Amino acid sequence: MKHLRERNDEEGVQDSKVIQAVQRMAEIADKRDRVLLNNEEERKVFEEVFDRKTLFVLYSLMNKGAFSYLNGVVSSGKESRVYWGVKNSGENVAVKVYLVASSDFKRRLRYVEGDPRFKKIRRDSRGMAETWARKEFTNLKQAYDAGVRVPKPESFEGNVLVMEFIGDSNGLRAPLLLETEVKKKDYLEIMKSVKTLYSMAGLVHADLSEYNVFKYQGKNILFDFGSAVSVNHPSSEEFLKRDIQNINNFFQKRSVRVFEEQKILSHIIKNKGKWFE
Repeated sequence: MKHLRERNDEEGVQDSKVIQAVQRMAEIADKRDRVLLNNEEERKVFEEVFDRKTLFVLYSLMNKGAFSYLNGVVSSGKESRVYWGVKNSGENVAVKVYLVASSDFKRRLRYVEGDPRFKKIRRDSRGMAETWARKEFTNLKQAYDAGVRVPKPESFEGNVLVMEFIGDSNGLRAPLLLETEVKKKDYLEIMKSVKTLYSMAGLVHADLSEYNVFKYQGKNILFDFGSAVSVNHPSSEEFLKRDIQNINNFFQKRSVRVFEEQKILSHIIKNKGKWFE
């Protein structure tokens, strides 16, 4: 028993050192983007992102070579925060941490329930965060393997997803479609991606808009696939219709002529017509 207690004490000390080391790395990453941890509110936000279990997950991914260190916040939302990660090789990656404390995951249950790929899910906060990370990794892989332009998924563990970084070598993310000048070819390219996503990957993005498309080096890259559902989901057609409406509305506001929504739906779902040409 004495030896067991000593071993547990040693493991406890080691765990504490791991937590402290990864926490320092995370704090440095946040401070680089002026998320200064000098008041109670900011500290609370930080602790919502980097709870103890998440710190262990990050440490595990680091040991596996997924990234060497975090180098700053790329984007922050209600459900997740994305960090600029760097590998030992110098290659950039995006490290997406799903917030365990986020209440929005419950609202997004409809994107999981009914999807035949995710029949058994935990409904507690951590369970939903981990499901969302696994779901986005699975969706990205299906889309990437089907030839859709998306960030290449690299790995995931717990509530953390690691994927290709879309942007400059200095950690600056690619501009969103919203932030760029657009032409008819951009519209056609995105609609082709929507069709390929449906017909080849068997997916509907379900949250597609000008905020979830990067325009980088002349190409349009779809991202943020946490909400994406299988075409066999009972609401897949409703989600597809909404994706099309969102993209059509954006391009119409930019004075780009778009196709009729029903015509697009018929072409994608029933493969009728050749309006993409």
